[in-house]
Amino acid sequence: MPTKMLHIPTADGQADAFAAFPDNGERHPGVLMYPDGFGIRPVLREMARELAGHGYYVLVPNIFYRHGPAPVVELPEHIGEEVRPAVFAQLMPLIEAHTAERVLSDADAYLSFLATQPEVGAGSVAVTGYCIGGLLALRTAAAHPGQVAALAAFHGPVGVDGPDLFFKLTAQVHLGHAEGDMTPEALGELNQALDAAGVGYTSEIYPGTVHGFTMSDTEAFNPAALQRHWDRLLPLLDRTLANS
Repeated sequence: MPTKMLHIPTADGQADAFAAFPDNGERHPGVLMYPDGFGIRPVLREMARELAGHGYYVLVPNIFYRHGPAPVVELPEHIGEEVRPAVFAQLMPLIEAHTAERVLSDADAYLSFLATQPEVGAGSVAVTGYCIGGLLALRTAAAHPGQVAALAAFHGPVGVDGPDLFFKLTAQVHLGHAEGDMTPEALGELNQALDAAGVGYTSEIYPGTVHGFTMSDTEAFNPAALQRHWDRLLPLLDRTLANS
């Protein structure tokens, strides 16, 4: 599985990024994968390679590149509960500085870069994201309705911008929520807002999960939920990007 470390020109400099794609000399649909707040690290590279193995060019940007190359914050091999407070103390200023304006400016750069890669086919792309990356994926899909055909967000704060953003979506959507993040009542309200916006979607709570359930280097990891994530994500991409 070929992989590359890349540099993406942006309005504010260059974002380092990781890419994985099939080694067959053909062009493949593009997927922009936003990481969680911990950023590019072995588990994200592994997930990108896994997805690329199903026939996609997967681009994972360092969303905090303005503060340095990944890893922007030094991370242990396993991000356990004993180290999380110290890590989050370093991360929160970066998250707070990553304004909606910056998100959209970077999204323009990421999607433009993705479209120019020789291994990426013409046509629509997908955007996926984890944790804060789920919100970035939603904002990206809403800002690029003609380009983004699929949106998937997992344990992300996708409702924080309010329901107006949903009306800008034309992508097919899957939202996988952690049981620890979302009550059934809140899920019902979110799904009603998606219905009102006319979004084609699935949105569900993954049973027995806490925030961060897809990430195998954290104590939140839930193997069954990670598999459920693949079981939802892969069919979504297959039906929306088949002609890309």
